Amino acid sequence: MGMTMTQKILAAHVAGGATVRAGELVMAKLDLVLANDITAPVAIGEFPKFGRERVFDRTKVALVPDHFAPNKDIKAAAQCACMRAFARAQDIENYFEVGHDCGVEHALLPEKGLVTAGDCVIGADSHTCTYGALGAFSTGVGSTDAAAGMATGEAWFRVPSAIKVVLRNAPRGWVCGKDVVLRLIGMIGVAGARYQSLEFAGDGVAALGMDDRFTIANMAIEAGAKNGIFPVDDTCRAYLSEHGAKPPRAFAADADAEYEREVEIDLAKLKPVVAFPHLPSNVRDVDEAGDVPIDQVVIGSCTNGRISDMRVAAEIMRGRKVAPGVRCIVIPATQRVWLQSMEEGLLKTFAEAGCVVSTPTCGPCLGGYMGILAKGERCVATTNRNFVGRMGHVESEVYLASPAVAAASALAGRIVAPADWQRS
Repeated sequence: MGMTMTQKILAAHVAGGATVRAGELVMAKLDLVLANDITAPVAIGEFPKFGRERVFDRTKVALVPDHFAPNKDIKAAAQCACMRAFARAQDIENYFEVGHDCGVEHALLPEKGLVTAGDCVIGADSHTCTYGALGAFSTGVGSTDAAAGMATGEAWFRVPSAIKVVLRNAPRGWVCGKDVVLRLIGMIGVAGARYQSLEFAGDGVAALGMDDRFTIANMAIEAGAKNGIFPVDDTCRAYLSEHGAKPPRAFAADADAEYEREVEIDLAKLKPVVAFPHLPSNVRDVDEAGDVPIDQVVIGSCTNGRISDMRVAAEIMRGRKVAPGVRCIVIPATQRVWLQSMEEGLLKTFAEAGCVVSTPTCGPCLGGYMGILAKGERCVATTNRNFVGRMGHVESEVYLASPAVAAASALAGRIVAPADWQRS
């Protein structure tokens, strides 16, 4: 029996391993280890226990202050100071300070060309699976595993089995990657791919841009997946070249690769969707949402804070005003996206519409700051989770949606389809 994409990448990173099988335990060489201002301090505390004075490779560790940065309080400042001191002591090449080419980690690392096709990447953050959009095996781990990775350059894995997700045709109208992945999660459930690899295939892949693929791979974890991964095609190669990544190592699944099951999605039949509280799987077509008044909208995060997301939101908001009583917070995911949004006039559009525009940060996505919800408040967000209390009070509600749905809802003051605000 042949191997899937993920299994081939793991096999290529196992010493002397020509093949691996689902369920097998392996030690794999790492191309990159990532941590942020929440998870890095714990990993740094564990690092000395591995008997190493230096990280395994100063060029293969990335440290990004993004969750509570710019610092929201004294504790957040201490977390960032710990990471900053470690980065200096270890001479970490890929430490990204606030204001200095900063950004939300999972948007920043691909933008900086730090991940390429065929890489094996771990990160002390669950949404590290984002880099599967580039044809890499990337997955989230705990801080202790991240510490081990920084010390030894290796990590252990139980080789995942796989689900093949076949995408057909091309999306229409305002449908984007967020709608695709929410619909998929709605189909299989939040535990539907537990410790499995979601491997995307089909002619529909070519119809998705890289930003769509990043969004889909990012939310593989919301279906319980170990990772999500896309084939390395011309679109992927062009992105890697544009961002100065290392030469790609493209791995394709064998024709006789074994999958636990196959799921097919016709992109042409999808409509914009929204995930109701309190699970990403609680998905409805947005035109069937009913009358849901809202208090806040958040457009940003590692899921939907890229330039294409900013452009879509600005297109809908241009020349219009956010509804009275609604707070709309726009957060470009990286400094580069922020600057490009400024140069294209998108920030002006947002400000004139009545939005607040932030420096890059995770902020409200994890209930950190800059958008915490009070009891009974509702928010439409382009973030990736809507669990109980995720963005504030346990009796608040988060509705997950695309930038188009979020922008249109901000204008209407309730959840609406973007077509309701489409220009003729």
